[in-house]
Amino acid sequence: EVQLVASGGGLVQPGGSLRLSCAGSGFDFEVYDMSWVRQAPGKGPEWVSAINRAGDTTYAVGSVKGRFTISRDNAKKTLYLQMDSLRPEDTALYYCARALSRLGADALSDYGYWSQGTQVTVSS
Repeated sequence: EVQLVASGGGLVQPGGSLRLSCAGSGFDFEVYDMSWVRQAPGKGPEWVSAINRAGDTTYAVGSVKGRFTISRDNAKKTLYLQMDSLRPEDTALYYCARALSRLGADALSDYGYWSQGTQVTVSS
């Protein structure tokens, strides 16, 4: 059974940092593209960042470029999101997601397995 467990959320002041983790089990972690997606209250899901299975190609939405860094440790079957210079607009539930196919993922609809959300709140 595919399982994704996200952790690391919390309350942080503007300008602060958090690191999210997502532990995968029940599948070959190293052969799937992975992503982080967030959903703010009253809004739809937003694709935040993605990483290919080798960890050498990444994507980040414009609003987080230069502030958030996605990475993975395939030996530990864990995905990370380092979030720096956090802003109040980054407040959301954050989910990690696994691609449906080993062939990769080019759109949010290509992801089919999701973690539970971890809450990130940026407020003074």
